[in-house]
Amino acid sequence: MENPVIKPRPRKISIWKILTLVFLLLFITALFSKGFTAFSPSSPKQTAEKTLLFINTNLMQPGLQATLLDVKEEKGLYKATIELQGTPLEIYITKDGTLFFTQPIDTTKTLPSTPATPEVVDASPDDDPLKGSEDAPVTIIEFSDFQCPLCEGFYTETLPQIEEAYIKTGKVKFIYRDFPLRNTHSYAQKAAEAAECADDQGKFWEYHNMLFENQDALKITDLKKYAADLELDTEKFNTCLDSGEKEEEVNADLKDGESYRVGGTPTFFINGQVLEGAYPFEIFQNIIEQELSKTEEN
Repeated sequence: MENPVIKPRPRKISIWKILTLVFLLLFITALFSKGFTAFSPSSPKQTAEKTLLFINTNLMQPGLQATLLDVKEEKGLYKATIELQGTPLEIYITKDGTLFFTQPIDTTKTLPSTPATPEVVDASPDDDPLKGSEDAPVTIIEFSDFQCPLCEGFYTETLPQIEEAYIKTGKVKFIYRDFPLRNTHSYAQKAAEAAECADDQGKFWEYHNMLFENQDALKITDLKKYAADLELDTEKFNTCLDSGEKEEEVNADLKDGESYRVGGTPTFFINGQVLEGAYPFEIFQNIIEQELSKTEEN
């Protein structure tokens, strides 16, 4: 297979701008509900560890825990690197340990301007599973990983709202493409193959939902159990999964995603506009409405 042509990387909506706002709102909420007591630790590591304890106690969902990788002083603050579900994240902490945030703004530098017309990527839907009307004016292509916590968050919190407001009304068609992060998610590849096997029997979306709703159980035995629970032909399903016949199909999605410069999951292409990360519904709504207004003008 020839190497795909790599197109220029489009300007992405910065996930850190959203995360900064989210962390700020969560911090304020936690401050009034549980409190964040000031302290005077004797070292940067102690400051970071106490901040991490606050994050894990007050901001993390049940079952999720961040760990400290590194901490150092930078421009009058402590810059700590923490890890969440295999992903390193940077936070900045005041030296007295009373405040933290995810992105500092350097007032000595000029912020780049945002172009009036964002670049778009002509991402292919391939022949992957589609939800909604083929004739919908807005296409959302998701590159996702069944073991990715942020992907599960999108499935649980945001997709139902998009489905109710736009997919069911014929305004959006939603396409799922595989992008298993095999270096960090050891079960993601076979889970993706299993979903493709379920698609052969016309139950991709039911199986897709089953995987995200049971994300902590994605071993081969679990994958086969879900097929039985959905009343698939288990003999055909098990043969499909065990033979690895869907490996090439999943890998083709992965290569396409890499050619579009997908770097993590979930990544979305909304009529070609790139959105990387598990954003709230309002962010999707804003882009979808802009795209719908274009069709109305034409």
